[in-house]
Amino acid sequence: MSVRSLARQPWVLAPVLLLGLAACKGEPAAAPVAQGAAPSMATDAAPAEGVPAAALGAPFNVADLPVSNASLGSFPYLGLPQGYASADVVQSEFDRVPFWTGDRVEWVEGKVYSTAVHAAGDRPYSQLELGRNVQEMVSSLGGKRIFSGVLPAPMASEIGNSKAAVTYVGGLGDIYNEPAETYVIHRADRDIWVHVGGGGSGGGLLLAETKPVEITAKLLPVDALKQALDVQGKVAIQVNFATDAAQILPESAPQIVQVTTLLQQDPSLRLGVEGHTDNSGSPARNQTLSQARADAVRAQLVAAGIAADRLTTAGFGQERPVADNATELGRSQNRRVELVKR
Repeated sequence: MSVRSLARQPWVLAPVLLLGLAACKGEPAAAPVAQGAAPSMATDAAPAEGVPAAALGAPFNVADLPVSNASLGSFPYLGLPQGYASADVVQSEFDRVPFWTGDRVEWVEGKVYSTAVHAAGDRPYSQLELGRNVQEMVSSLGGKRIFSGVLPAPMASEIGNSKAAVTYVGGLGDIYNEPAETYVIHRADRDIWVHVGGGGSGGGLLLAETKPVEITAKLLPVDALKQALDVQGKVAIQVNFATDAAQILPESAPQIVQVTTLLQQDPSLRLGVEGHTDNSGSPARNQTLSQARADAVRAQLVAAGIAADRLTTAGFGQERPVADNATELGRSQNRRVELVKR
């Protein structure tokens, strides 16, 4: 059953809101933001807030957003305005849900929270009030709005005909006819995506948090690196990156030191640095990300004193998996950087 058919039912159009940080602590829910405190939900797509000017007009890249270091509290982090209540709450520890970025549907994997929201008591429901409160709360957590407007019909249909739309229909709202907003809180180790949808007498809110990076880097010493290169001609090094970004996490520094030492001990050695991803996201995005990650490793090696002409880079995106992308373990094995002997 599609969102279009379900959206005709009044209960489907109830707004969705996330349980708040304050609510998790037993404190009063956030008060509504004063009229005029933030822009209203637009009917046309709005420019992404906080995205560097050079990125405007280019495909959305979550890595272009500023990293939030704000204290988050407990999932799902956001609270309802006073006078509003949630209904049809659905929560999953791990699922895959869609968000519209303004240029594509981004399928986000991780922890999910969805709820329909309606006005409590006799007060009228206001999508404007709901939207402004969510915007204020997301902003306080260091997040940015990346889209505001009505989804293009083909994209609304893609989302509406998905399995996720049936499971989280309350959180989506009427994506066919009503404006929606998308926000992202970009963290160093994960991202939190927020969708606010309207629906006449109610609205919806959907939140997904990408699974925090599990630090799996195990140091490969110089002798192990050399043996693998001599026998197999390549070796996957243990380097971890921030989610959907080319930022090398500090825990990977010892591995970079070992690769640097290997190159210093053998001045004739030349290496190709190759980046690979799993199949989450679009092939084009994965290609760009894999290249950026390979370039980031090369940059650190060069900064450590290795001559730039001894290192080449290449990104292969999702084209060369070494494990099954249908499992989390397989996807983690496919997200890798390899050194190839030249």
